[in-house]
Amino acid sequence: MTGVLDGVRVLDFGRYIAGPYCATMLGYMGAEVIRVEKLKGGEDRYVYPLYHHDDGSEGEGSLFNQVGTNKKSITLNPTKPEGREIVKKLVATADVVVANLPAPAMKALGLDYDSLTATKPDIILASISTFGPTGPYANRGGFDGIGQVMSGAAWFSSGGEGPVKSNAPFIDFGTAVITAYGTLAAIMHHRATGEGQEVGGALLRTGLTYMNGLLMEQAVLDMNRQPTGNRVQTSAPSDIFATSDGHVLTHIVGDGLFANWARMIGEEEQWVNDPRCRSDQSRGDNRDVICQRMADWCATRTTDEVIALCEEFGVPAGPVLNPQQALDDPQVQAMGDMVQMDLPGVHKPVPVMGPPVHLSKTPGTIRERAPQLGEHTEEVMTELGYSAADMAELCEKRVI
Repeated sequence: MTGVLDGVRVLDFGRYIAGPYCATMLGYMGAEVIRVEKLKGGEDRYVYPLYHHDDGSEGEGSLFNQVGTNKKSITLNPTKPEGREIVKKLVATADVVVANLPAPAMKALGLDYDSLTATKPDIILASISTFGPTGPYANRGGFDGIGQVMSGAAWFSSGGEGPVKSNAPFIDFGTAVITAYGTLAAIMHHRATGEGQEVGGALLRTGLTYMNGLLMEQAVLDMNRQPTGNRVQTSAPSDIFATSDGHVLTHIVGDGLFANWARMIGEEEQWVNDPRCRSDQSRGDNRDVICQRMADWCATRTTDEVIALCEEFGVPAGPVLNPQQALDDPQVQAMGDMVQMDLPGVHKPVPVMGPPVHLSKTPGTIRERAPQLGEHTEEVMTELGYSAADMAELCEKRVI
């Protein structure tokens, strides 16, 4: 099936998640993505290793095998003059460059927008940083957690024992998706005008976007809300509750759902007519009383019983699953988003998440597994006009 980005070439100079997954999003839609990494491989290649080599060294990790799908891999040292020349030749063939590096590193490697446009005036640069190009922190590097803690997200997630950072790197993945969205818009503009441009993503910007509702409230009303962990402050009963054999989450918003909840626990008249429960916010203000009632109700029932009753009464709920339970869940399996892939060195098929969005006419796809280190170096270098002798010399010089 033809992808909407067939014919688009993307150079992926990304590391870890935000940059690489941005390129992966474009690859899902048919773009040719060439991952350019260090001769020994990027550090992100070995996060959560799925196997070990005979010498005990770590093999490719699960994170790389997710964000590396549909990509070719070449190894290159762009700090050497010959490497910089190869970068220029690659850029001349490309439509998009993706990189998530601090501004000084981008410039040193010739990946800043001015350097790229000197080689290809209509190039699109998708640059991702921690703080964006301006301000006192512009040249600092960083990771997902910095976006979490500096946006207020980690502080507000505290349950009373200090700030809590989510283990799921949602700032990284969110920044990747947002930047891919911007890159698609830039590609559309290029097709209409022939002009390239720079697309800028930033981890802190993503965090501020996610937290903007609370930040606006603070700016206007000076609320100074205090963290309440899993317990939502603007509705109730919205929290994680212990059952007799596990935990469930309910999130109840709106008068209709609240009435459904009260009916489910057999106390509709009591709660619906209670003046403390007249609106979502008033229920949020009295969340401790309402949530305690839900906690008592859940404590005497199994997780399956709670979920079944919530479904019967139209109350949104979900069980708290560990990773194996998530893999085994019938809904997860029925959605079919995980592609079982055979990967080099791994003794069993690996469930790799496919595109996180479905299109009915032009769906994104996983066409190829993540590449081995340098698997396509010879192919790409040959296309650029390098002979076998040239490549041997460059290998000797540790350029490729």
